[in-house]
Amino acid sequence: MAQETIDAAIKAIPELKPKKPECQTDGLQLEGSHGWTPTMYIRLVQDFGLECEVAQHLATSYGDRAFAVAKLANLTGKRWPVIGNKIHPEFPYIDAEIRYGVREYAVTAVDMIARRLRLAFLNVQAAQEALPTIVNIMAEELNWSDDEKKKQLEMAHNFLATEMGMSVNRASRDKIPITLSQEEVKMYVKRFQILDHDHKGYVSINDIRRSMKNTGENVTGDELHEILKEIDTNMNGQVELDEYLQMMSALKSGHISHSRFARMAELEEVHNKVQSKISVERSGGGF
Repeated sequence: MAQETIDAAIKAIPELKPKKPECQTDGLQLEGSHGWTPTMYIRLVQDFGLECEVAQHLATSYGDRAFAVAKLANLTGKRWPVIGNKIHPEFPYIDAEIRYGVREYAVTAVDMIARRLRLAFLNVQAAQEALPTIVNIMAEELNWSDDEKKKQLEMAHNFLATEMGMSVNRASRDKIPITLSQEEVKMYVKRFQILDHDHKGYVSINDIRRSMKNTGENVTGDELHEILKEIDTNMNGQVELDEYLQMMSALKSGHISHSRFARMAELEEVHNKVQSKISVERSGGGF
């Protein structure tokens, strides 16, 4: 691409007279390419105890520098993977990449989500959900005060809302007609009713907290509010059925690519089925 750019510039501007006609960077190896092989990720799995998906991501993104990145990863506290805490469950980015990014002069949260990890370009919602973890790790590396952490979060949220179109996407999503089939509507209504534990007609933040706990996720109060905010379009602090169906229609149409609330509802349905089966077996019911 660099060669094509220079060639185009020379063609467009006759005054440019290169001293050497041939490309000077053709064949120049980039940082990390010297020891890279297609199967290098296997060594990362074996030597460090990384999850295979994470190892493949590190090898592809950092080349032979992936080993330096892996050395910065914290223990997970699990039998497997041994190291590499993901900053978001849907993506292979891990804590070590934040530390490595700081060492390569990333100095703001926006630097990290937009220019290092590029998560803001892949999935705005996921980038927002990962921000607290990213900021906490950067704070450790850069000795940020609580005020600086708050400032970095605000700047990053504003970046996602204005520069990455989060606010625009949300507003335009609300105008998308619900184009779900009858079977899909039936399925989503059932999931909504499972979440609405007390049959109130809406899903509250306590319902979300209970559901996350049921599926084994420990989330902070701020994260709970972020999950609610992604779907609560009328800003009344609760999720109505029409808001949920609107979200699912937007997911189906591809207008949005990810919803933590939608994923939570799906997992809660699975959890409910498992619990129902256990109850029947214990009671001696069934056929």
